[in-house]
Amino acid sequence: MLVNLQTILKDTDKGYAVPAFNVYNMETVMGVISAAEESRSPVIMQFYSRLATTGFAEFLCPIILKAAQKATVPVCVHLDHGAGYIPAAIAVRNGVTGVMVDFSKEELDDNIKHTAKTVALCNELNIGVEGELGHIGKAADGVPTDYTTVEDAVKYVEGTGVSALAIAVGTAHGRYKQAPVLALDRIKEIKDAVKIPLVLHGGSGVPDEQIQAAIKKGIGKINFGTDLCYAFLDKVMEGDVNKVAIDIFMAEPIEAVKNFALSKIKLLGSENRA
Repeated sequence: MLVNLQTILKDTDKGYAVPAFNVYNMETVMGVISAAEESRSPVIMQFYSRLATTGFAEFLCPIILKAAQKATVPVCVHLDHGAGYIPAAIAVRNGVTGVMVDFSKEELDDNIKHTAKTVALCNELNIGVEGELGHIGKAADGVPTDYTTVEDAVKYVEGTGVSALAIAVGTAHGRYKQAPVLALDRIKEIKDAVKIPLVLHGGSGVPDEQIQAAIKKGIGKINFGTDLCYAFLDKVMEGDVNKVAIDIFMAEPIEAVKNFALSKIKLLGSENRA
């Protein structure tokens, strides 16, 4: 069933987090939705900002929406790291039920102003908005230690009205050169102060025990992009090119994505939460 961001995250204070998987094509969508159905887990399927601005979303969103509408578990269709108003508008036009806008490179007051404008517009459409406070960079640049502060988080949430907040607590996007160490106490401090669901970006490569500890401290949504891509592509590279019927060739990559998604669903404790 298709639900919005605020609905799918509303029970995450009960000791689990909702996995958010970045999908790129029909096969990755099929793998994720199969895992969600089998495990009875709510799930977020999201796509990067550039897929909106390069036209991919025009083809991808109908696939995700069809999967969500057919599903017997809650599914949110979400824009990830929307780089401004234009990607957000394109995503909304294509049927998303959640929008992330990333103005984290702006000064705090500008970040609040631009995010609040997005929230005001999306509220009219019953679409939840995720904001970001504290820039979450690339793992190739090293593990960051510049964390979101409690004071800024309170000001940001009060000034924007976001449904969820992505915070900088030691993760980054991509594959890490060294395993990150999360600022678990900071997660709890921010959660206690703002109350709304917190989001952990850069979930790929974070040790399992830290993922589970972060959930206990208040993380309600965790993003997985890089490792899902590798699960799919590694199996594609192993494939027998003599299987020229693409649907048959793609059966194993779809299964690989499903198995990856199942592993994260179990890790996040979202199994049987639908």
